Amino acid sequence: MSATQGQGFGHVKTWVFDLDNTLYPADCDLFSQIDKRMGAFIADAFDLSIEDAHALRQRYYFEHGTTLAGLIRLHGVCPDSFLDYVHDIDLDVVAPSPELVAAIDALPGRKFVFTNGSRKHAEAVAEKLGVLDHFEDIFDIRALDFVNPKPTREAFDRFTGTHGIETANAAMFDDLPHNLETAQAIGMTTVWIDCRATGRPEHQSHETWSILPDYIHHRTEALAPFLTAIASALAEDAESPATRLPQAQFCLT
Repeated sequence: MSATQGQGFGHVKTWVFDLDNTLYPADCDLFSQIDKRMGAFIADAFDLSIEDAHALRQRYYFEHGTTLAGLIRLHGVCPDSFLDYVHDIDLDVVAPSPELVAAIDALPGRKFVFTNGSRKHAEAVAEKLGVLDHFEDIFDIRALDFVNPKPTREAFDRFTGTHGIETANAAMFDDLPHNLETAQAIGMTTVWIDCRATGRPEHQSHETWSILPDYIHHRTEALAPFLTAIASALAEDAESPATRLPQAQFCLT
């Protein structure tokens, strides 16, 4: 079943990427490390068992958009202390990606990272991948005052307003469909990085999808080859407007 829904990339002048499970492959499983450290932080801060701490972590994530937002709103937790602790992880599992570097470099226009994580974490991961110098800016959770994360409209409005982004000429890449729902609502072309195979709770809810919702224009399981196909098609379009992206890149299986 085709995952293209009438929305190409010829109009795109700004490329916006989520960080975790988007720029790097989900099978790096960085989030298992982050999850463990979030649980340990909460257990220590509130004298809870690890089981209860993880239950609280998950509840705040679903109720407030991020665990951190819930901790700040309800408990006044220092965001820097939390972020420094939970992002103190082993990045050796993230390998350099020359293919991703070349693909991002080949895209025409502006490029950004838009993440609910910290700039420090995003810079460290992007540096490991080799793509750090290819982005105009990293718009992180601090820029969103810590408590207004994606997928809120306020987060997107603040990001696009800060950088003067014309949403009708922008594309958003994210592993979480609810973030793409807001992106599409403000006029962006959306690409879902399908991580259902990870089995993570935030990805499992989409396992039964047989057709994409209207707010997702494209789907892929592998970012680098997808971007390579886009860049190649755009280059061909410059010579032949009739050229289309290879449909094999956009199949929902």
